[in-house]
Amino acid sequence: MIPVVTPEEMRRIDAAAPVPTEVLVERAGAAVARAALRRLGGSYGRRVAVVAGKGNNGADGRVAARVLSDRGVRTAVFDPGVSSLPACDLVIDAAYGTGFHGDYEAPESGDAEVLAVDIPSGVDGLTGSASAGAVRADMTVTFAALKPGLLFSDRVGVIELVDIGLDVSGARIGVVEDDDVAAWLPAPGRDAHKWQTALLVVAGSAGMMGAPLLLARAAMRAGSGYVRLAAPEDVPPGNEAVVVPRPPSEWASALAGEVERCRAVVVGPGLGRGDDVTREVRALVAAADKPLVIDADGLNALAGDAAGVLSPRRAPTVLTPHDGEFARLAGDDVGADRIGEARALAAATGAVVLLKGPTTVVAAPDGRVLVSVTGGPQLATAGTGDVLSGMIGAFLARGVDAWRAAAAAAHVHGAASVPGMVAGDLPELVGAWLTRSRYESAHGSAHSRNENGGGGHGGGGRG
Repeated sequence: MIPVVTPEEMRRIDAAAPVPTEVLVERAGAAVARAALRRLGGSYGRRVAVVAGKGNNGADGRVAARVLSDRGVRTAVFDPGVSSLPACDLVIDAAYGTGFHGDYEAPESGDAEVLAVDIPSGVDGLTGSASAGAVRADMTVTFAALKPGLLFSDRVGVIELVDIGLDVSGARIGVVEDDDVAAWLPAPGRDAHKWQTALLVVAGSAGMMGAPLLLARAAMRAGSGYVRLAAPEDVPPGNEAVVVPRPPSEWASALAGEVERCRAVVVGPGLGRGDDVTREVRALVAAADKPLVIDADGLNALAGDAAGVLSPRRAPTVLTPHDGEFARLAGDDVGADRIGEARALAAATGAVVLLKGPTTVVAAPDGRVLVSVTGGPQLATAGTGDVLSGMIGAFLARGVDAWRAAAAAAHVHGAASVPGMVAGDLPELVGAWLTRSRYESAHGSAHSRNENGGGGHGGGGRG
């Protein structure tokens, strides 16, 4: 897991550092210089312009300028107020760091690539918000931990995270990696049977059966040994799921026995809207003593009183809203601080909140957050959210705790996706990804055997 800290947390970590600030600045500046040399492909004949402001961010840039100059790079340093820079091969942006607020107009730099120090100047370190003139970097070198703004901005380029000797072990936010998923998902035992990971899916209505069938298939590909789909009586299963006839009314009480038999429950997709749906969803939520995923029409049924409906529950709950559903649950639109917003709704409802987006945020009620940065625009297609809900349900049925189950599903959901796919392709892609991950975990991947040192990550997207 890659640690993430807010700008305020980073200030406290800096203040508690066991070494003087001057030492940290030297380490950071040297790391920036090394990254610049790699980007330049060497030093001979290269020209670098460094925009360096006040404070530690500017100090990092000036150290980088000195190190590059010592290596033979023709280097010049400029104040942040400069409007344009001379022709050069690379611009090092060290004007302002993660604590900057307001607007910043980056100087004109022609076709030169831009390497940002810690965060592109003008990008908010907490939210990723930026004015039109903020720096758009090709690469960002950041220190000790990622900052939330890096995860929500399209201006950061390739990110390189560098250890400069600061203790970030107390970070309450982390970016999920492949190895985390491998560690969280239990391998089935030799004596495994289908009921050990059985999932109940309460979904669908006349003319709206695509979502639940897709969800059920995804759940089975994600490791649920048995999916029981509580749906209208006249709907054929379409896959390995067993259709359990769901009566047209008072179905929450009618399904009590099914809830008892299964390890986890997913409710919502394709149920439709109306007072009867709202009443039955709320009754099921109140009565079900199993881990529960609430999605789509299930979320709409909670609108107006999500905290009141969910507060009596003792079993884990996962909510999976997109921005519109989140607004109906929280009573207001999602603000710029998506991590803070997800945390607040999780604390208010006692549920794990998976807030969908290009960067997906998974917040636990106690304030811990996991972030998924996998995926891309290929997930912005109808049905991919149903696949995600099925995966979360399957991971819950496999015994993974709700926070990690939701985060692991979001990570795999994006990592398995490919350009040109449709939602119906995704369950098989997920199954293939999980099979490959289990093999590499058992035998050791090339990455774990042969590579050392730092790295980076790129942003993703989720529709």
